[in-house]
Amino acid sequence: MYLRESSIPALDEWEALFDVELILNRFGITGEVAELGCGYGTFTLPLARRTSGTVQAIDIDPAMVDTVRRRAAAQRLANIAVHLRDVTTEGFGLEDSRCDACLLFNILHGESPVRLIREARRVLRLGGDLAVIHWRSDIATPRGPSAEIRPVASSIVTWAAAAGGLELADGPFLLQPWHYGLKFKAV
Repeated sequence: MYLRESSIPALDEWEALFDVELILNRFGITGEVAELGCGYGTFTLPLARRTSGTVQAIDIDPAMVDTVRRRAAAQRLANIAVHLRDVTTEGFGLEDSRCDACLLFNILHGESPVRLIREARRVLRLGGDLAVIHWRSDIATPRGPSAEIRPVASSIVTWAAAAGGLELADGPFLLQPWHYGLKFKAV
């Protein structure tokens, strides 16, 4: 099921909205990683260059999956596995406790955020990191879902507690100019 208000603009326009290096540096993600909603590979490709582990890039959109595969091949990145999946109905398709980190970037405005967080926790090893970013709601942003469905940080913390097995490790913190982040540890 596609998430409500989840359209994505052209590649160049989309990638101009993020300071990818700042965001990846802030989270310090390494090892085996699952990324839900990989889109064009905006974070997938730089992350694959940073880690010796495999980046499991998951998206519901066949065009996005094809784009990530093409971009990974063009950059000769062999440590990316791209999966076409509807995570809301099929889960991540990964084994329990497989990953050192899981990315939920701009995706928790959907109808079942606790389910997504619970599934992310399932694939994390003990001590693994759940990295979350979302569009800020305190300022006007050039993209993102409507303000009515943008989650605030306190809601995400509540959802993580409801999902279970996670502790807030860091945040909320600003990821200028348009996002904020939260980092949880799997316990």
